[in-house]
Amino acid sequence: MSEFLFQYYPVHPTTWVYLSSLLMIGVYFKFSRFWSVRNLDLALLILLAPGLLMVHFGEQRAWQEQTAGSDREVADGQGDAELAQSIESEPVGPSELDSGVPQPGVAIIAEPPVIDHGANTLADELVRIESDSDLDVAGTADEGVIEGSETTEPVASLSGHSIMFMGYIWLFIVLGIFLIRLLLDPTMVRRPLLEPNLSTGGLAFIGCSLFVFLMANVINSPGATVDTAGARSADQLLSGVADADLASDLQRHGPGNAVLHSIPSFVTTPLYWEDVSPSHARYIRTAKTMAIMSHLAIVVGIVAIGYQHFSSMKTGIGVATLYLMLPYTSIMTGEVDHVLPAALLVWAVLTYRRPMAAGCFIGLAIGVAYYPIFLLPLWLSFYWQRGLMRFIAGVALTVGASILSLLLVSEGISEFLSHVQRMFGIWWPKLTDLLGIWALGWDPTYRFPIIAAFVAISFGYAIWPAQKNLGTLLSCSAVVLVGTQFWHGYGGGTYMAWFLPLTLLTIFRPNLEDRIALSVLGESWFRRRTPQLRRVDRAAFTVLR
Repeated sequence: MSEFLFQYYPVHPTTWVYLSSLLMIGVYFKFSRFWSVRNLDLALLILLAPGLLMVHFGEQRAWQEQTAGSDREVADGQGDAELAQSIESEPVGPSELDSGVPQPGVAIIAEPPVIDHGANTLADELVRIESDSDLDVAGTADEGVIEGSETTEPVASLSGHSIMFMGYIWLFIVLGIFLIRLLLDPTMVRRPLLEPNLSTGGLAFIGCSLFVFLMANVINSPGATVDTAGARSADQLLSGVADADLASDLQRHGPGNAVLHSIPSFVTTPLYWEDVSPSHARYIRTAKTMAIMSHLAIVVGIVAIGYQHFSSMKTGIGVATLYLMLPYTSIMTGEVDHVLPAALLVWAVLTYRRPMAAGCFIGLAIGVAYYPIFLLPLWLSFYWQRGLMRFIAGVALTVGASILSLLLVSEGISEFLSHVQRMFGIWWPKLTDLLGIWALGWDPTYRFPIIAAFVAISFGYAIWPAQKNLGTLLSCSAVVLVGTQFWHGYGGGTYMAWFLPLTLLTIFRPNLEDRIALSVLGESWFRRRTPQLRRVDRAAFTVLR
C-alpha cells in the first residue's frame, strides 16, 4: 500500500517527448491560422527533441558497448588463464574421458534426456519449458534477436557513436533553420497578438505543476560520482592540489573562468546509477540546489519580462510554461552549466532599463560560459546613444571580479596569466581533444570557416540594425547564442538552454519598436527619470499591435 501514493518513478525521456509535444500543440498551436510563423516556430521547437534523444541514447549505447567490451576482455583473459592453469595442473587421461566427468577444456556430448510423459511429470515439464522459454526471450531481447521462427538472426543495429552522430546532424539542421528564422525576425514588423489557447489561470497551474514535477526529478535522483566532478574540482583549485581529473573537468567546458567552471552539474537521466560516498553527498546537495534556483530564476525572469516589458502577464506565464514543457528542460534539468548562463542572460534582458545592472549580468554570464562575450558588440550598440558608460562599468566590474578570483587559485604570476588566457580563450582554435560532433567524425578544420562567419555576424550587429530596440536585442542575442552551437567544440548543439529562453521571448514578443535606449533610459547615473513616450511612437505602437 505504501507504493500507491509515495513511490515515485521519473517519466522516461521518450515518453515525455510524446506527452510534451502533444501538450504544446494543444496549448500553443493556432488552429485558426494554420499558415502562420507561430506554428512554424512551434514545429521547430518540437523537432529539436528527436535529435536530442538520439544524442542522449546514443551516448548511453556507446557507454554500454564500451563497458561490455571491457568486461568481455577481462572475462576472456581470466578464462584463458584459468584454462591454461587447469590443463597444466590436471592433464586429462583416457580413463577420465570414459568416465563421463566433464573436464576443463573438453566438451562432453551428452545423450538427450528421456522425459517421462506421466500425468504429473508432463505438467511439471510444461511449466519448466514455459519458464525456460520466457528466460530465453528475456535474454535475447537485450541482444537484439527476433523470435518467431525456427532460426533467429541478430538485428542489424547502429553503434552508439553512429546514433550520436546522426543526432548532432539532426540538431544542426533544425538549428540552422532556427538561425535563418531569427535572422529574419527584425524584418517582421507586423506582429499580431497570438496568445496561448489556455487562460491565464490554466497556464499558471500547468506551469507550477511542471516546475514541481521537474524539480521532483532533481530531488529524487540519487546521483552519481560524475555529478560531483565540478565541485571536487573547485575544492582542488582552492586547496592548490590538482590532478588529471581536474584538467579533464576543465577541458569539457572549453574557455572560461576556472573557478566558475567548477560549478556542479546534476544529471537527472544518467547512463547508470551508482552509490555516492558520504563525503561527496554535500556536492550532490549543492548541485541540486543550484539547478533548482537557476530554473526558478529563468521562470521568474520570463514572467517579469512579460509583465513589465510586454505589458502582458499572460504572455509571460505562457512563455515560462512553454519553457518548462520542452523535452530539453526535462532531460537536461540538472545541467547547471547550461541553465545558469541562461538565467543571467534572462535577467540582463529584464534589467535592460538599468544599463549597469544589465552589464553586471552579462559580465557574470561571460565569466561562467565565455561565449556570451560575443554579445558585447550588439549590447554596446544598443546603449550607444544613452547608457553606454553605465553598461561598460557593469561589465567591467563583474569581469574584473572574475579575473581577480583567479588569484585565489594561482600560485604564481605565470599560472595566473595562464588562467586569464584560458578565461578569454586567447589561443588558436583547437583541433584536438574536442567533444560532440567534432569527436565523432567531422573534421575539426571545418570550425575555422564557421568561426569566421560567426565573428562576422557578431560584430556586424554593431552596425545593423541601425536603430536597435528591445525586440532586436532579443532576436539578435538569440542569433548569437544559436550560432555558438555550430562551432562549440565541447558538445555544441546540446547547450540549448543558452538560447531557448531568449528565443521563446522572441517568438511571443509584441512589436517593440518604441523601446529604444533614448526613450526608456534615464539621463544620469543616480537619478532615474521615467521618460514619457512620444505620442507618435505610442500611436504607432498601438497600430502595429
